[in-house]
Amino acid sequence: MTTTLDSDVRQVLDGTPIAHLATVLPDGAPHATPVWIATEGEHVAVLTGPGSRKARNLRRDPRVAISLTAPDNPFQPVMLRGTVVEWVDGDAGWEIVDRIATKYIGGPYPRDEERVVALIDVTR
Repeated sequence: MTTTLDSDVRQVLDGTPIAHLATVLPDGAPHATPVWIATEGEHVAVLTGPGSRKARNLRRDPRVAISLTAPDNPFQPVMLRGTVVEWVDGDAGWEIVDRIATKYIGGPYPRDEERVVALIDVTR
């Protein structure tokens, strides 16, 4: 069941928090990594390398948990759970990657490594 992102959560996601994305390793152990994050419509978007451990985990088991705090309010945590419902690559993926990078570093993401975007349907 999809959860609509409320305006307070959307505001944090559209800022510049460093989020921590938890995925499941093949042996069932948790794997958490810091990520840049944004909203893309009603989904949460994160970028990664297509062959990264995170991407491999999510292609095998699309469930995620995400925790983050707004940079200006570290005592108000945001915790989300959901499922990756779509992967965006190619030109459409780079549009999202560049939009996310611009808010964090002020410009497009370097093109020296391939990137893809995971779109997450938030369920809780």
